[in-house]
Amino acid sequence: MAYIGNKPANKAVVASDLDPAVITGQTALAVAPADTDEFLISDAGTLKRIDASLIGGGGITEADMYRLTADSADSDVTPLTNWERVDDATFSKMGTGISVSSGIFSFPSTGLYFVKANCQMKTSPTNNNLILQGTNDNFSSNDDILSYKTYGTVNSGNPFQTQILETFFNCTNVSTHKVKLNFYASSGLDIKGDTNQNESTIMFLRLGDSQ
Repeated sequence: MAYIGNKPANKAVVASDLDPAVITGQTALAVAPADTDEFLISDAGTLKRIDASLIGGGGITEADMYRLTADSADSDVTPLTNWERVDDATFSKMGTGISVSSGIFSFPSTGLYFVKANCQMKTSPTNNNLILQGTNDNFSSNDDILSYKTYGTVNSGNPFQTQILETFFNCTNVSTHKVKLNFYASSGLDIKGDTNQNESTIMFLRLGDSQ
């Protein structure tokens, strides 16, 4: 003991009593703190402990992307269901990942998410409609987050177009807050998909806590 033979002073420990080795001499944590790891902080002059889960600024913790595996042609599909997680050699999701069932995407945790759909179309001059829908009541009712419409702007020499939908989605309850992508087709319109490459995709990024 450092105090063998010496009676410690009867006074509060102050900053000058602490040697940096109190911290630097400990084993280093080589990974990000777990939610239950604790820090010591001064809360307006009062020492308190706090779980790592309550400390903000952790950055993006969820990132995921799905793609359509095949074309959907000449018919309404509400919602689009032929999704697979991108599985290219260079792809990796971050975190738990988004789940999908029957075309409905569910979130692994609450938070503010950036959602972006990037869809490739092959069309003759006609009308088409791609709608990103979200719900806060498990699709007991529908809420059009964002719709994109084009009207006869392509021609036979250049029949392809790309439609992009993007929005922020505030998921405050993972049981009720979900999204899906609906496709409304007129004659001669395909939405492109391929299991081997990204033609039409939907991407999710968790930006931070729910607002």
